[in-house]
Amino acid sequence: MKPSSAKAKGRKLQQWACEQISKLTGYAWGPDEQIASREMGQSGTDVRLIGDAAEAFPWSVECKCCEAWRLPDWIDQAKANRLPGTDWLLICKRNRKNPVAVLDAETFFQVLDRLPGHKKSK
Repeated sequence: MKPSSAKAKGRKLQQWACEQISKLTGYAWGPDEQIASREMGQSGTDVRLIGDAAEAFPWSVECKCCEAWRLPDWIDQAKANRLPGTDWLLICKRNRKNPVAVLDAETFFQVLDRLPGHKKSK
């Protein structure tokens, strides 16, 4: 695969993530919006969140679109790019497969515990 094709696939996944975050938070996404896809090759999180959007979605998002998955390396990268006051979130995708979200297990259970209707065991 040519590098330009690989970058295009990665960009498409980043834009998909931006769209999903936009739907969830109600904030618009795009180059001049509070939710934006970071340019390919730039350092930092793959999804740029600022202002109210960052408060509404307190995650540092890393996106990976590859056939060969290197989860430990990607998790390390997501942790290294994590912004203060956020949790890391990794969105992974392979060809012809749905995207998958990866996050710290303790964080997952904390989020689950805060859901409406969640019942604590006695």
